[in-house]
This record gives sequence, C-alpha cells and structure tokens, in this order.
Amino acid sequence: MTDVQRKAAASPIANNSAANNSAAKSYDVIVVGAGFAGMYLLHRLRGLGLSTRVFEQGSGVGGTWYWNRYPGARCDIESMQYSYSFSNELQQEWEWTERFAAQPEILKYANHVADRFNLRSDIQFNTRIVSTVFNEDTDRWTVTTDDGQRYSAQHVIMATGTLSNARTPDFKGLSSFKGKTYHTGHWPHESVDFTGLRVGVVGTGSSAIQSIPVIAAQAKHLTVFQRTPNFSIPARNHDLTPDYQKSWKDDYPELRRRAREETRNGVIGALPTKGALEDTPEDRHKLYDIEWERGGLHFMSSYNNLALSKEANDTAAEYVRNKIAEMVKDPAVAKLLQPTTYPIGTKRICLDTDYYDTFNRDNVTLVDIRNAPIEQITPNGLITGGKEYEFDAIVFATGFDAMTGSFAKVEIRGRDGLTLKEKWAEGPKTYLGLMVTGFPNMFFITGPGSPSVLSNMIVSIEQHVDWITDCLDYLRKNKIGAMEATQPAEDHWVAHVNEVAFKTLYPQANSWYMGANIPGKPQVFMPYIGGVHVYRNTCNEVAAKGYEGFALTAEKQRATAAE
Repeated sequence: MTDVQRKAAASPIANNSAANNSAAKSYDVIVVGAGFAGMYLLHRLRGLGLSTRVFEQGSGVGGTWYWNRYPGARCDIESMQYSYSFSNELQQEWEWTERFAAQPEILKYANHVADRFNLRSDIQFNTRIVSTVFNEDTDRWTVTTDDGQRYSAQHVIMATGTLSNARTPDFKGLSSFKGKTYHTGHWPHESVDFTGLRVGVVGTGSSAIQSIPVIAAQAKHLTVFQRTPNFSIPARNHDLTPDYQKSWKDDYPELRRRAREETRNGVIGALPTKGALEDTPEDRHKLYDIEWERGGLHFMSSYNNLALSKEANDTAAEYVRNKIAEMVKDPAVAKLLQPTTYPIGTKRICLDTDYYDTFNRDNVTLVDIRNAPIEQITPNGLITGGKEYEFDAIVFATGFDAMTGSFAKVEIRGRDGLTLKEKWAEGPKTYLGLMVTGFPNMFFITGPGSPSVLSNMIVSIEQHVDWITDCLDYLRKNKIGAMEATQPAEDHWVAHVNEVAFKTLYPQANSWYMGANIPGKPQVFMPYIGGVHVYRNTCNEVAAKGYEGFALTAEKQRATAAE
C-alpha cells in the first residue's frame, strides 16, 4: 500500500476521530493493561498530576498472573526479587511464603498493591481496546473500546505484557471434541478437577512442565504430546523463613541497586568469573552438581560463557541430559525427553518440581509428535501417527504469540494511516524497545528491543515506567506536543539488537524469542540480550542528552476547548 492509499484508507477513521474528539472523554495518558506495568504506571502518573485512565480486558489486576491459573503455575524468579522496589513500605510489609511464589500468592500481592495505592478507581475493567488512531492535526490519539466508546489522549502507553496473547490451537476438528478443553494461558477461575479422567496435554513448554506433575497426580491416565523437549532444572522450592526474609529486607536498598545496575538479567546471584572449559571435567561436574542441588535459574550462571561458546554450552547440556537419564527409568522415554537440537538456555530454561519423575508413573504416557504431528481433534480425542487417543479432557499448553501478539490484537494506526502490523511486517522494529518511528506519543513497556523476557520482568518494568514518566514530565515542562523516534535511531538500534544477539548462541534455537512458535511470523530475535545494566545506562544517556534519537515538536493549539 502506498502512502497516498494509506491516507485515503485512513482518512475516514482519522476524520471521524477528529469529529468525535470534542465528545470523547479526554486524558493526558491512556494506559492499556493493568498488570504489574500498568499498576506502577498509574501510580507514577498520578504523582505527576497527569490525568490517566487504564483499560484492562480482564475483570481484575495482575496481568499474566490474572490469566495464567493453570495447576502448578509458579514464578521462576525468587519471590524476594520478583516484587516492586518503588515503595520501601510495601517491600517491608509484604510477607512472601515460598522461595518461588505460586500464582495465587502473586495475584494476592497484585491485589494488595492495587488496594494499598487505591488504583482501581482509575482502572476500567472488562474493557478491550480495539483501535488507537493518531491524529496529526492535534498530536493526540483516539482510542476506541470494544463497546464503541471513544477516548482522547495525548499519550498512549501499551502495558499489555509480553506473554499475554495465548496461542489458540488451530487443530482441525477442535470444535467437535465432546469433552472439556483448556488452555494454560486462559484457565478457568474456578477449580478444575481431573480426578478419574483421561487427560491429554499438548505441549511440553514451561506451563506444561509445571502443570503435568499436578494433573498426573489427579488423572486416571495422562498422555503428554511432545514436539520438542525442553531443558528443565529442579526448582528446589521451599518455605521462606522469617530470618531469610529479614536478611533481604534489611539490605533491600543495596540489593535492588545491584539488580538494576550490576546484573545482566536483573537477578542477584554469584557472578561467574571463568569459562566452562577453564575447569577440569571433574571440577566442572562438581560445580554443576552444586547448582543442580541448589535449584533455580542460577544453573546457567555456573560459567560466564555458556551463552557464547557452543563447546562450553555442550558441557552443561550433556550434564542435564545425563540427569534426565538418571531420573527417568525407561531409557526410551528418557531419550525422548533429552533435548539435542539446540543449546541449553537458548529457549527459556524451565524450572520444575518432579517433572521428569512424573514419567515414571504407571498412569503417564509420552507421545512423540515431532515426526507425526497431530492430524486432527475428534469428538472423542485426537489422532496422531494414524492412531486415535481418547480423552475426557484436553489441555493445550501451546504457548503465546510472545512480545508482539498483544499489540497485534489492537488496530494501532500512526502517521499517514500506517498500521503497526504493516510497520512490523518483517519483524518488530523499535528504538530502545520504547517507541516506534511513525507512532508519536506512544510508548511500549518491555517491548521488542528491550531486555524484557530475558530479565526479571519487575526490574525491567520499573526501569521502563520510571524512564517514560520522567520523559513525560520533561515534555510537559518544556511544552513538547509530540515525541517520536527518528528513523536513523530506530535503524541503528535494530541493527545493534541483532548484532548483539548473533554474538550468542540464542538464534540457534527455534524459540518464541524468535517468533518460531507462530506459523508465518517473521523470525527475528526480539529481546535485547546486552543486559539490563547496559540497557539502563544507554536509556539514561539518551535522556541526559535531551532525548537523543527522538524528534520533539512543540505543542499545537488544541482543536477543541474540551481537549
């Protein structure tokens, strides 16, 4: 589509938006999403005195932790670090119960934050944004909700989350199944009991690895359909003692600073000083043993080159494969569960409780569908490899359209009628993961091109929110009407993100980091792998230089008195 055609196609929308702006309720900022990013944004924007409205599709706060209620759902970042740091009173008063908090506890925390800071009054629940259109005459956005209501705002901030658009199964015959179907990303709010049922689970990613042991303990029989095995490390979850919590709370200011300024992923842990091949095989095995018994994501920090050197990575991958062989009694099943087609850590490494041991149960069957994909869903079950498996319930653990999927559900139309979908047809392009050329006054929280899913999300969320709100304060004080990433700055950042990624082993895996789990999605490495500490410094330097790489234009006369 040419620019002229875009303008022609967009003009009815744009003109209609302009005509309705006087009637639309007007805000300084509209925030899309009431997860951890949206809630903190609202808190900060209120502090600046900016009128703000948050729109949330769900009926409550919590984002990812509102939707993902599947059995065994649990965070893979330790609780004392997966929490807000902006309020010392909040972090001192909240008591976590487990090393890795489960979904109900994290959702309880989110609701506590919403209540403590009285956030709900400015959040409109059960409301989906269907479109947001930029008006070049006023430098404002017109936002339309699914009930047809329109709102006007100078700035729109997309806080929709990176893993919020569950990938809907597209299997032939899905609607014909007579039993119950579930998706781990859209689990019912009421309890689901699989006692005495024949259950099928499709997928072996993180949500499946967490839910399979729980479902297996209930079901009469569980059949797991696996296309690609994943590396998983034991979580070694346990209750937190008061003394342990106190040790963190007494030193929170310094610990939070270290997470923000000294770590690659926003998680505090030992910083490795040598590569895997610098140790003897015996010493290396001892260290892997220590980290395996310790549990958690620290295993991948055993050495400083596991993400850079294939030879070094092979030592960790082989260690985990041997562990799987030790735990799974049937050698054939163990072999199917051992990943061999990608380096360890290049897909998001999983944490589990008794995942591999579950395949020793008499009521659990593993079916390999790599070379025999699921052909169709039938009224009684599903067919793969020419064989029908009958079930009372099927659980689809088929993942998400990560990082860009939540934006794709909204018609976002910027300058010259260009849609974000068109702009990102060959893959997402941003400047710092914060803004996109052609879409002024729109910010993205933990978007593509930022550390995002390669980091402790709370650390990255707070950094983005702080940067954006400081920026909005600067724009207001300097009477700036529009802010937009320049094309050269965007091009340079996209090139840098790719350059850094391809110095690592990450692009060697067909992962959702690359968009490889979505048919037809352009495969580019989406998050910034340079580290949260490097990224934070870069963003701070950009701001210190008067928002270098952004075009800032003066305020325009308001089109109407209402605005």
